[in-house]
Amino acid sequence: MQTIAVILAGGTGSRMNAEIPKQFLTLDDGRTILEHSVYAFERNDIIDEICIVSHPDWIEKTKEIANQNGWQKVKHIVAGGSERYLSTLAAIECYIEDADEHFNIILHDAARPFVSQKTIIETVEACKQYGAAAAGIPSTDTIWQVNVFNSTIMRIPERSQMWQAQTPQAFRFDILRDAYQRALQDPQLAATDDCGVVAHYMPEIKIHIVKGSPDNIKITYKNDTKKQINPEQ
Repeated sequence: MQTIAVILAGGTGSRMNAEIPKQFLTLDDGRTILEHSVYAFERNDIIDEICIVSHPDWIEKTKEIANQNGWQKVKHIVAGGSERYLSTLAAIECYIEDADEHFNIILHDAARPFVSQKTIIETVEACKQYGAAAAGIPSTDTIWQVNVFNSTIMRIPERSQMWQAQTPQAFRFDILRDAYQRALQDPQLAATDDCGVVAHYMPEIKIHIVKGSPDNIKITYKNDTKKQINPEQ
């Protein structure tokens, strides 16, 4: 069964206060955040093909970077949408007419350039076994559920049950496709990641959790780009 990686690089990175989307910023080794994220999947033997979902205004730049790096697995570079779920939809639409829909799709935020090979492999293997899997780490902080209208604590969930979501998140393609088809019928659709869509609209599907790594951070602020590159990642 094939495994297709989708690198979600459609955001603008507004919280970075940078002149360009954060995925095109360079890290200390001179390579862009996008290059690190794509290369993690390009060099992983368990990945058969890659689709990059780019911000519409940066399609040509993304193609230029792909050509410069000579990535052999990148078969599609498509335009994403203004919301995260629209970028995933763009990837689904890229493959929805595939004659053989029996493959796995593993989605990863381009803004997580430090993902390890171990996390990629374990997420794909769990997806093959369970049909849906995602990386995450146990929360080390107490989490508050708050009333946003008056800034008061409503509930303090048991910390041992709280995990921080990461990517990659992987699904059998038909599961992801069907979840989004159901979601699109909901006028109140709002989702920050693909697990949220599958869990809400296909509750019969149990998403298996793979223990990720604290190093697999999502670059959000400028200081995040100063993290040291681990050559083993």
